[in-house]
Amino acid sequence: MRITLTFVFLLIISFTSNSADVEKIKPFTSDGCSIFPDGTLEHKDLWLACCTAHDYAYWQGGTAEQKDIADKELKNCVAKVGQPKIAELMLAGVIVGGNPYLPTPFRWGYGWPYPRDYKMLTEEELLQVKAADPFKDSNKNNN
Repeated sequence: MRITLTFVFLLIISFTSNSADVEKIKPFTSDGCSIFPDGTLEHKDLWLACCTAHDYAYWQGGTAEQKDIADKELKNCVAKVGQPKIAELMLAGVIVGGNPYLPTPFRWGYGWPYPRDYKMLTEEELLQVKAADPFKDSNKNNN
């Protein structure tokens, strides 16, 4: 009996340790401002750059605090282009609709397989984000 229990225990350990595959991030994509317009009727892409930066943060995911920062940065960016009321509306939308628990293409951490909770990225995940960074070549030109 003792040998059987030991064998079952070792079998379980071997399966669980081998099944912990590292999650892979998908290539970055942006849908602009998701289900919100990218700008006004006169300036159709007025705050599109704000939404693309926000999508980059959402693609990576991370902690709830990091999401709050990304959401506030979106609000501030849209307000800076002269649309403070639209910025408040967008903030309310991302607070409600951007959580990681909904299986939407614009959820917090959408670059990772669903489901994914709020959590700090590991060193390996940060390396994946850096390797997949679509802006890395443009960042080199700015330094």
